[in-house]
Amino acid sequence: MRLLTSDAATLESQEPRKDLPCTVTPSQPTLGFDLKFHSGYEVTVPLKDLAGSDNQLTMVFRVTPKNHPDEPVYFSQHVPVPLLDDDASGPAYLQGTFEVGEGKYHVDWMMRDRAERLCSFYWDIDASLPSKDKQMALDIAPTLVQPADHEPFKQEAPVERQQQDAPLNVKVVVNFAPQDSGSATLQPLDVNALISILRNIGRDPRIGKFSVVAYNMQEQRVIYQQQDASQIDFPGLGKALNSLNLGTVNLKRLSQKHGDTEFLANLITKELKDEKPDAVIFAGPKVMLEEGLSQDTLKQLSDVKLPVFYMNYNLNPQVNPWRDAIGNAVKYLKGLEFTITRPRDVFFSWTEIMGHIVKSKFAKSASTNAFAQ
Repeated sequence: MRLLTSDAATLESQEPRKDLPCTVTPSQPTLGFDLKFHSGYEVTVPLKDLAGSDNQLTMVFRVTPKNHPDEPVYFSQHVPVPLLDDDASGPAYLQGTFEVGEGKYHVDWMMRDRAERLCSFYWDIDASLPSKDKQMALDIAPTLVQPADHEPFKQEAPVERQQQDAPLNVKVVVNFAPQDSGSATLQPLDVNALISILRNIGRDPRIGKFSVVAYNMQEQRVIYQQQDASQIDFPGLGKALNSLNLGTVNLKRLSQKHGDTEFLANLITKELKDEKPDAVIFAGPKVMLEEGLSQDTLKQLSDVKLPVFYMNYNLNPQVNPWRDAIGNAVKYLKGLEFTITRPRDVFFSWTEIMGHIVKSKFAKSASTNAFAQ
């Protein structure tokens, strides 16, 4: 970006200014489910100080890694101001966000209007993992600064798969639904958490083939399927999710007394009867049904020999500590359930799951070789 001389001087001054009255509240970096640190600010401006017409607020700021002071990253925002009456009351709320890797940073921030009134502020941020989480592989390099990414379904870079051993084949069955089963929208936080689970699985070089089944319990339908692919198709998944219409109720579903139970029973039975994968991983928020899966349904799964896992996405486990329908099926199959509440849970649960899958595959291969001899 081209930086005006006056803006550069303001950023360099390190002296807060309030020619244009405003209050800046910085936010310290927090780790998101996308395994990036998110930081930013919120600024409030009294509406009475923006009264008039033909105005625009321009925010310019830079984020500088403290161990690379010669590598600042600049950002700018432009906010048009609508016509405001002179007696307008209350504040205007504006905000900005950016992403950083582990490290310490200094932020220089300023805002001006068309009358060249200035507001400036300066602060430091520290993005760091707790010592117990240092082994986590983040999705952003240390000291890297970049704009906030608002496209959760962008395609992953190709992963170099391991070739020395027989590559693993896994199936992931994901319930793309909001935490609140009665919600009419799928919140960005929910989407990011579920996509993060898929990305962690997709990046494992020991897996050679992926099958993905995305469904929604509220609509009782499978939204997207991908079979035996070498890479998860995130853009295709995102496009399919656009067909969700959670704010409506299908009359046919209303006429089915236990349609949700029947749908889930058929889905679980079908996906677990598939003999191709080396493991099946269920993921998503809890599925609490008025009528759980019947014993007959569970008995149909008695001959399933695959390792089965459940990554239960639950932001508030203390609110609903009860095992859901999927959890009961996984327990019946002697599988393992993991609660995903924080970003760290995605990394550590997948690490443990992968250890079990590799161990199972090795044991199966050893048994097959011994039988052949």
